Amino acid sequence: MAYTPINTGDVIELDQAKCTSHPLKDLYIDKIPPPAVDQQIWCYMSFITSLDGRISLDFGKGACRVPPHLANPRDWRLFQELAAHSDCLVTTSRYLRDLQAGTAQAPLPVDVAYQDLIYWRLDNGLNKQPDVAVIGSSSDFTLPAEWFDQGRLVWLFAPSNTEADNLRRHHSLGAQVAAYFTGNRAGGKTITSTLSRLGYRRVFFIGGPQLSHSLLADDALDTLFLTIRQRIIGGQQGSYESIVEGPALELGLDFELRWIFLDTAAGNEAGQLFTRYDRIRHSV
Repeated sequence: MAYTPINTGDVIELDQAKCTSHPLKDLYIDKIPPPAVDQQIWCYMSFITSLDGRISLDFGKGACRVPPHLANPRDWRLFQELAAHSDCLVTTSRYLRDLQAGTAQAPLPVDVAYQDLIYWRLDNGLNKQPDVAVIGSSSDFTLPAEWFDQGRLVWLFAPSNTEADNLRRHHSLGAQVAAYFTGNRAGGKTITSTLSRLGYRRVFFIGGPQLSHSLLADDALDTLFLTIRQRIIGGQQGSYESIVEGPALELGLDFELRWIFLDTAAGNEAGQLFTRYDRIRHSV
């Protein structure tokens, strides 16, 4: 492809020496304002990725997980803060199967170890824990009893041909069907419009590249929080995942950098960038 030479237009240098330092604790708590009274549903995701774009590696048996040399407690703190802002978490049946097999990264947030975030939620008129919605190509999974013990509402996005026995089992625990869908997975618009009708305004999607593709394909993702670890981890083709996987998104979707923070507090280990990207929806 040949381009016409361009010699105009400035770029912005991000000069570390002139930047402002911030404490890690409450960084995302303070940077994200409370929702407006008339706020529409805000849908967001978060990933940590290596410099070469990997979010997970295959550790055998087809189970991709975030590698320990990518994950770190500083990013995890911000992940918990993002969850603290939400009134509903969306996860997948894959996560539940991994959780049952003992291969999931962790239980759903907000982790009880972060009591300050739970108190923050209560002080801001939220329940102790956000509600949960589960999306899957089948309903053959086990719902954690602790979700119900924590007082969470649990919603299911179920295939239209789901087995009645599975639904009865989930209903007996207290789960409710939010919507049925046809095909292999629920579309992003189906998910977001249903959750909006249920009254949710801040929805944190916690899943992998297929879930992000469902949202992006329907232009239903508003914000992407991306931690970029300054480390290259490699991996054979087919043995890793990136932030989105699925059919090409036609002309692509544009996002705008909202903020960027450089984290150098990991000592001799690789630093990382904490970034936020907001969707740009161009007027037709």
